[in-house]
Amino acid sequence: MADTILLLAGVLIFFAIVFTVLRLVLGRTVADRIAAVDLLTVISISMIALYAHVGARFIYLDVALVYGVLSFLAVVATARYLERGL
Repeated sequence: MADTILLLAGVLIFFAIVFTVLRLVLGRTVADRIAAVDLLTVISISMIALYAHVGARFIYLDVALVYGVLSFLAVVATARYLERGL
C-alpha cells in the first residue's frame, strides 16, 4: 500500500512538472513566468521530501527547508524589483 502511494506521489509530481513547464514556456507576462519558476521550486522541494522519505535520509528535509526559505526570498525580491525597483 505504501509503495502505491509513493508511486502515485511520483506520478503527480511528474505531471506537475509538465504543466508548470508549459506555463513557463507559454506564459505571456513576466509575472506568469515568475509564478511558474516559484512553482517549480515548490515541486523540487516536494521531490526532495519524497526522496528523504524513500531513502530514509531525513537530513534532506533540512535542505528542503533552507531551499524553501531561499526561494521565498528570491520571489519577494523579484516581485519588489518588478513593482518599483530595488
